[in-house]
Amino acid sequence: MLGHIESMLKGDSIINNYDRLASDILDGMVDWVRVIDNKGYTIYTNKSMERDLQGRALGAKCYRVFEKDSRCRRCITETTMSTGEIAEKEEIIGEKIFSIKSSPVRDDEGNIYAVVEVFRDVTKERKLEKEIMKRNEKMSKDLAFARKIQKKILPKQGKYGRVEMEYLYRPCEMLSGDMFDIFKIDESHIGFYVSDVVGHGVTASIMTMFVKQTMASIVSEYISPGEAMTNLHKNFLDLNLDVESYFTIFYGIINTEDRVLKFVNGGHNSVPFHIKSEDIGHLEGTGYPITSLFDNIVYTDSQVKLSSGDELILYTDGITEAKNREGEEYGFERLADIVGERHENPIKAIKNSVDDFIFYELEDDFTILRLKLL
Repeated sequence: MLGHIESMLKGDSIINNYDRLASDILDGMVDWVRVIDNKGYTIYTNKSMERDLQGRALGAKCYRVFEKDSRCRRCITETTMSTGEIAEKEEIIGEKIFSIKSSPVRDDEGNIYAVVEVFRDVTKERKLEKEIMKRNEKMSKDLAFARKIQKKILPKQGKYGRVEMEYLYRPCEMLSGDMFDIFKIDESHIGFYVSDVVGHGVTASIMTMFVKQTMASIVSEYISPGEAMTNLHKNFLDLNLDVESYFTIFYGIINTEDRVLKFVNGGHNSVPFHIKSEDIGHLEGTGYPITSLFDNIVYTDSQVKLSSGDELILYTDGITEAKNREGEEYGFERLADIVGERHENPIKAIKNSVDDFIFYELEDDFTILRLKLL
């Protein structure tokens, strides 16, 4: 009998210890915790809530605690009491923002007789989110402005002396790492290039500005594309960039009097097509990208004879590296097949073919440039 009594007392002690543990846990929380009975009265608050509200919560109607005259428009306590489901909301209390979660409290028979609410101060998080949204909005406006400028500096489609030019330009992000241009050097020479900066987005777009500005400043000095590229590389070295920053470029100059095209390939692996009346060739050329890996690079010219009606198709690798559902790349062969079909509008034909092929969004910028000698 004595042993049974001792066992009961020991059991009561364990229960009391568990009750004390639960109380200590709740009182140790920074979050506010309160329990509301089925009549809407606050029957428990932890020390954090009791301290911050100066003891006015206990025994008061749930909404009166926060100096309201009536229930909240969306009362999560009422929702939890009636449905038995956990409910959440955010509410401004004083100068703070709280995330509030209500959970049901059930008796041994499963009946809900109270609701426990936990208030977490999320003021800093919401202010930070608001600041991030504000900065993102500003960044989006800045990017939109930069995109507008980048598109504005692209050449106009149409005739440049005896050369007709049209293009398709499609960045994979807001800003592009592709750049191209066509310009009159003198009365008998038309220059053009297409360039592809490694990567895409803001960093790559800034590099395109360097390409555009530097080419504009040097092209009038050189009738040799190779000499112009050598000078472009020297200007690039002055930027003191790391080896991860580089770009490829294909630059050509057409002598419209003798119909000779001189060109240089600065690591541009998207080999241009030369569409002639009798066949279709490629403007093969070798050369290093514009990179800081090498201090001195000398680029040499290649040349090809053109005829009236000849077309040149230049492009960037965003086309050949576009992928389908299986991860297969569009590739050079598919592009060559479309070009070989001699469509009246080759740019539209290439665009339609690539669009039909791809499954995912483009992972790289996408540019096609078509030149026709008149």
